Amino acid sequence: MDRAGLAQFLRLHREALQPEDVGLPRGRRRRTNGLRREEVAALCHMSTDYYARLERQRGPQPSVQMLASIAQGLHLSLAERDHLFRLAGQQPPARGLVSEHISPGMLRVFDRLADDTPAEIVTELGETLRQTPLGVALTGDTTAYTGPARSIGYRWFTDPATRRLYAPEDHAFLSRMFTSGLRENVTLRGPGSRAAQLADLLLPQSEEFRELWNDHQVGIHPNEVKRFVHPEVGPLELNCQTLLDPIQSHALLVYTAAPGSESYEKLQLLSVIGAPALR
Repeated sequence: MDRAGLAQFLRLHREALQPEDVGLPRGRRRRTNGLRREEVAALCHMSTDYYARLERQRGPQPSVQMLASIAQGLHLSLAERDHLFRLAGQQPPARGLVSEHISPGMLRVFDRLADDTPAEIVTELGETLRQTPLGVALTGDTTAYTGPARSIGYRWFTDPATRRLYAPEDHAFLSRMFTSGLRENVTLRGPGSRAAQLADLLLPQSEEFRELWNDHQVGIHPNEVKRFVHPEVGPLELNCQTLLDPIQSHALLVYTAAPGSESYEKLQLLSVIGAPALR
């Protein structure tokens, strides 16, 4: 572990980030170059004391999970992330389509979304990596799932609560869409992929999935308008715009409502009610 190199690397990247780069207000009395240590610690989901000890060349060797959080909090590129791991004496995670490291460019777009915009970053298997506060209020904290349930396609066929958030008249289409997407992903990624593992888990569990899987339909894409049924504010019709990162195979989904529409007013209300409504 190169403590001096790690400390310098962290400090330089912290000072290079500006508050607006990560969705934070600048404030009038800011004198610090870049971000403060406590701001970076919050972004990395760790205590300020722990992060400060790393910059002061003290403390224990960071774990792989802690380094991954630091890499995302500091908006590091893949090359910078790998360098961070090596400075800390850890083997960098494998690159490729299974990586959950979000690119700095996509994070910058995500961080600039206002609190009144539902948005999320998902993998090609529908696993949520990040959500805005209003995104959590809209669909619940979908980052909290573990194992195969992280995939919305898996939850769709195994957890009835997932379907209750969507208009009943769309259920048949969504079942075909999730199955079609998984079928294409299995063909693209191969028999040993995570997509193939999800299909193998679903086939004995869901008769509906089995029937649709055997139909071998592909090319069924999401509708631009998504219809939700929220337990507090009721039906919403939201446009979904997608920004793709082809290298990481991640997608940023941004949900908006037409100004002046009933759904727009409900989103405003939901921003006040917040996430507790879905708990």
